[in-house]
Amino acid sequence: MNFRTRREEEVDVNLTPLIDVVFLLLIFFMVTTTFNKNAAIKIELPTAENTVQSTQQDNIELLIDGQGRYYINGREVLNNKPETLFQAMTLVLNDMDKVPPLVVSADASVDYQYVVTAMDIAGRLGLTNFSIATTQSERKK
Repeated sequence: MNFRTRREEEVDVNLTPLIDVVFLLLIFFMVTTTFNKNAAIKIELPTAENTVQSTQQDNIELLIDGQGRYYINGREVLNNKPETLFQAMTLVLNDMDKVPPLVVSADASVDYQYVVTAMDIAGRLGLTNFSIATTQSERKK
């Protein structure tokens, strides 16, 4: 009888394919992940209190009516294009010594896009302190 003896070979685990797969998964998740961008514009929402707050005279008041027309400090902007609003707000800011707060008063029936456009332009001009004016609803007793 002829018995052959087997030589036990050393088990070798090759980690290179495993590292490649992990690296590809890492790249896939990095590419497909959406990152949360913090808004550059800080919004100070008004509180619903019964106290009367004093109004500052050195602020910019931006009104948006139901048709989407813009008014800056009571004066109507030529049209509702973003470029025109940018130029009008730039002119108002050039007349002021410091960067004032912006008060946005929008009609309840106005399209949200007009408010977002105004906020975007205010952010591009460096206005980071602004509030949105609202009316206080009557409480039911």
